Amino acid sequence: MQTAEIKRRFLAHFAAHGHTVVPSAPLPAISDPNLLFINAGMVQFVPFFLGQRTPPYATAASVQKCIRTPDIDEVGKTSRHGTFFQMNGNFSFGDYFKADAIRLAWELSTKPVADGGFGLDPEKIWATVYLDDDEAYALWRGIGLPESRIVRRGKKDNFWSMGIPGPAGPCSELYYDRGPAYGPDGGPEVDEDRYLEFWNLVFMQHEITDVTSKEDFTIVGDLPKQNIDTGMGLERMASILQGVDNLYEIDEVRPILARAAELTGKVYGKQSGHAASESHADDVRLRVIADHVRTALMLIGDGVTPSNEGRGYVLRRIMRRAIRAMRLLGWHDRALPELLPIARDCMSPSYPELAADFERISQIAYGEEDTFLGTLRAGTTILDTAIADTKSSGGAQLSGAKAFQLHDTYGFPIDLTLEIAAEQGLAVDADGFRALMAEQRARAKADAKARKTGHADLSQYRAVLDANGPTTWLAYETLETESKVLAVLPGAGDIVTVFLDRTPFYAESGGQDSDAGLLTGPNLKAEIIDVQRPVKGLIAHAVRILDGTITTGDTVHAAVDPEWRTGARQAHSGTHIVHAALRHVLGPTALQSGSYNRPGYLRLDFAWRGGLSDATRSEVEEVANLAIRRDLPVGVRYVPLDQARAEGALALFGETYDDTVRVVEIGGDWSRELCGGTHVDRSAQIGSLAVTGESSVGAGQRRIEAVTGIEAFRYLARERDLVGRLAAQLKSRPEELPDRVAALLARMKQVEKEAETLRDRLVDLDAEDFAANAVDVDGIAYVGVTTTGDGKRLAEKVRQRLGNRPGVIGVIAGAGIVVTVTPAAAERGLSAAGLIKQLLAGRGGGNDAFAQGRATGDPADLLVRLRDLTRTA
Repeated sequence: MQTAEIKRRFLAHFAAHGHTVVPSAPLPAISDPNLLFINAGMVQFVPFFLGQRTPPYATAASVQKCIRTPDIDEVGKTSRHGTFFQMNGNFSFGDYFKADAIRLAWELSTKPVADGGFGLDPEKIWATVYLDDDEAYALWRGIGLPESRIVRRGKKDNFWSMGIPGPAGPCSELYYDRGPAYGPDGGPEVDEDRYLEFWNLVFMQHEITDVTSKEDFTIVGDLPKQNIDTGMGLERMASILQGVDNLYEIDEVRPILARAAELTGKVYGKQSGHAASESHADDVRLRVIADHVRTALMLIGDGVTPSNEGRGYVLRRIMRRAIRAMRLLGWHDRALPELLPIARDCMSPSYPELAADFERISQIAYGEEDTFLGTLRAGTTILDTAIADTKSSGGAQLSGAKAFQLHDTYGFPIDLTLEIAAEQGLAVDADGFRALMAEQRARAKADAKARKTGHADLSQYRAVLDANGPTTWLAYETLETESKVLAVLPGAGDIVTVFLDRTPFYAESGGQDSDAGLLTGPNLKAEIIDVQRPVKGLIAHAVRILDGTITTGDTVHAAVDPEWRTGARQAHSGTHIVHAALRHVLGPTALQSGSYNRPGYLRLDFAWRGGLSDATRSEVEEVANLAIRRDLPVGVRYVPLDQARAEGALALFGETYDDTVRVVEIGGDWSRELCGGTHVDRSAQIGSLAVTGESSVGAGQRRIEAVTGIEAFRYLARERDLVGRLAAQLKSRPEELPDRVAALLARMKQVEKEAETLRDRLVDLDAEDFAANAVDVDGIAYVGVTTTGDGKRLAEKVRQRLGNRPGVIGVIAGAGIVVTVTPAAAERGLSAAGLIKQLLAGRGGGNDAFAQGRATGDPADLLVRLRDLTRTA
């Protein structure tokens, strides 16, 4: 049974039993500050379980895309570790409980394939329950499971919590016996390879506190409502139903692995036995490739782009591990153009949007691979230099600091550093590297901890919402309201958070900054400095009190600054117009991946490889302004999400949308996007638009910036004034400025070249004079001088002038000293590095021919001591 069919059957089974089918949330966990990615099927339902939001349905079912990366280094080493996986789940929010959860799971698992089930052999299914969960035990006995196949286990295995105070409860896990070929008899406690867990039923019935670990907490009572949260691993069920060993061999993964093996000439699983295959180095690398390429496809598909922080860093690391694994298997060409289309074909039956959006996805992926291949070349050069310096100084070990720098700054893999160093006969200070990595992880954890607000932080907002109901939000209808103050939460200094029964203020969302304005009353004057939606349905106003006080129950006049809103509308509509102009000029793959706009300013990130030429940038700007000049109508419609997508409305990657969405159209289908922002009524109201910059924000990602309205006029006026002043200074007409400036630059380069030639000649004359007047020190020609020029260059010139004579040259330039010896002196045992270390008490460095360090003390004294060292050497 194909994986897509397993997914379809799961959702159909629960839909037939009254569950609402909920689409998977995007992989980036945008709504949860504690997570980078969705890592479990229940994450999007957490606010319902915690009571922060009222669920719109009593029961639900979903197949959630998930990412787990804490054990990324273990991927491929066993059959259990993978980064991307899919979790089938059914959920009850105070509706059914244990009996129905167990019945529904058993029915789907054992129902014949012909009847829409999975057709598992009931005689091969085992169940585990929590130690004292006699109710679950009895229910499984009632289903027909014998006592011999029901196992009681402790908190570590069969008690679930989120790791924080809140809901928790016992769980029951289902295992499938894959037979003696996979391990010994005896059930899950004996061998969890043979007995493969495929479904976990969580009975959320308790409230816990004093949580210090998974097994250390206090149960303070039962929840007001009992909930169900289940998770059935889609990949695990696929491996069972497809009769394969592990997740790497199912239909959504194996073709990627097979193509990698074909390209590299490797044979997967060539050693006998499951354990042997897992430990074979080539098999591990092939598994890494298959897993990581699929994961990269899914992450980019959900709007993540490679970068050096956060989600983008995880994606970059995953992609580079896959590319590196291909190189270790002997493939040195571009790998992703060979592998990513295979992953697309594997996953598009379940996620057809991947095929529709593949051109954008592939552009980002291939651009990142090209960048990394350049990194490998640059890193190899840096590593070669470090190895040469280590060997020339007599060292046998590359420092951990250098290995960490290569890894952290240049993205150069540590395993490649180890491999290349070993080829050159050097070890690497692995302990030092690991210590620096540990420090980095500690900093990252501290940062993550600092970012964690915890779900409990929302309780104060939830209390306001529960007590007063949702805010009546009128930002689309009016700029002013008479409002009642529902609650005031204290803040820092003169800033408080205010909740109103109705508000005209736009809350920051969809890339648009929040409104500015005033709250006024008989005894109040306060400015709005921020507006947010901390929980769905509630608007929170950050307010700075300018005069008077504000208390619950007050009636206030809420007024948006009309100039602010006008500028915001111009900028947001301008963002849509720039997006449409980019797609008009560059093609449909130039899709927005993020945006930000405030009054008079906008920026838009989009998928594209390579910078835009001046001509292309000008064309985008012209297309945008022509659309503004045409005075296109701007319309808003509310339609079902499926209808909006069918009509070609563009959505922002990574965003979650309700079933009914707001579609903003400019000129009908000229620009059609899902958007919750405020907009002008007709495009001409934008005034004008000027592109101010275009830059890279990551591999395959560009950023365009622009100003609109009065800010565009001011920008163009400044540009005009600047051109006018330059033209006056250069005594040229404005249109002649480019040629005039180019001529001046060419002349400057010529003058610099002539000056450099003159400097070289002067150094040559000095070097000739110094060499001719070298002091004889026991048969060694010694030259010790100071200079205001380039000490290294002068030392090298003197060395050349000494020719075949044994000689030592010391040159002090500023705060640095350079020491070099001629080949004839080196044959006598003189070493530049040795001399400078003696001279500077161990400081300084270099090789036998050339060394340098910091000149401390009197320069004349240093040169005399160098002469004496030459004699004693």
